[in-house]
Amino acid sequence: MSRPLRIALVAGEASGDILGSGLMQALRLRHPDVEFIGVGGPRMEALGLRSMFPMERLSVMGLVEVLGRLPELLRRRKQLIADLIEARPDVFIGIDAPDFNLTVELRLRRAGIRTVHYVSPSVWAWRQKRVLKIRDGCDLMLTLFPFEAQFYAEHQVPVRFVGHPLADAIPLQADRAQARHQLGLPEEGAAVALMPGSRGGEVSRLGPLFLDAAERLRTLRPGVHFVMPCANPERRAQLEQLLANRDLPLTLLDGRSHEALAACDAVLIASGTATLEALLFKRPMVVAYRVAGLTYRILKHLVKSPYVSLPNLLAERLLVPELLQDAATPDALAQTLAPLIDGGTAQTDGFDVIHRALRRDASVQAADAVLALVEPH
Repeated sequence: MSRPLRIALVAGEASGDILGSGLMQALRLRHPDVEFIGVGGPRMEALGLRSMFPMERLSVMGLVEVLGRLPELLRRRKQLIADLIEARPDVFIGIDAPDFNLTVELRLRRAGIRTVHYVSPSVWAWRQKRVLKIRDGCDLMLTLFPFEAQFYAEHQVPVRFVGHPLADAIPLQADRAQARHQLGLPEEGAAVALMPGSRGGEVSRLGPLFLDAAERLRTLRPGVHFVMPCANPERRAQLEQLLANRDLPLTLLDGRSHEALAACDAVLIASGTATLEALLFKRPMVVAYRVAGLTYRILKHLVKSPYVSLPNLLAERLLVPELLQDAATPDALAQTLAPLIDGGTAQTDGFDVIHRALRRDASVQAADAVLALVEPH
């Protein structure tokens, strides 16, 4: 009979709540007598997490917003650390949210509580010195990608590559015809997804550029139809405004980005986590990004990685074109995308290899690694 376990988890946003709930389910299957405490969202609470305060208090985007909420965030973190040291969980699992969780892990580990961090921050790309704090504060790092595990192993951080939950959830082959039918798109002819990001700043910088590129693409590929998922009502209003004086055969969607990817033949996409989803749906893509000029110069100096997009980092080669900053012009994007609509198999063959490597039943792998830490044989 296994002894009761108390496991603390802290997730800071919706994506962490999804990861956390998957991990909690897998832990409970392996160890039924377990109590969950910490901070999480509705999915984690539905599985029995006793949340010490609402997860929304940690979900802060943008530097200015963080500064405005900093006193509250620091106060909540201090109280959480004190409460967890008193509760003495068998293990603490920080899910993403590194700016909040890494300090919690450091303090708890110094107090003799074992700590796990699930989802690596981008230390391999920039601010590499953070790996020293992770090494001091973390008994185990769980990574979603193999190149991250390699980096931690080189820096003497105990690590386990568990795979990516999205690779488990997304089928190896998506049904294009069914997705088009569900979205009411034409069954015949080329369809291209335009995905300029989910944040207001990204859409204001990349939205007009992507729409200009779409207009150029129409001259190269007459009859092409476009589909554009909107992350939320604010983004939809923003994109409707950008489309007001344009005559493009374009379907705007509320969310439904996975269906858009399944339905299309190729994607013009902002660099970010959505590129992983496009890869898993095996859709050829061109990655573009623009930031403010000063930000770009600073990042160029700080970022150590040869690529910015996840598909290239995972392939460890230039598998998908990256058009960044001044190179991201409407003509260049259209010219690069046009041949991929029918001829992207070099990309998609590479995507299939990566998808299979990431498909490892991540929640189960993560649960096994956590239990091996707290119940060593």
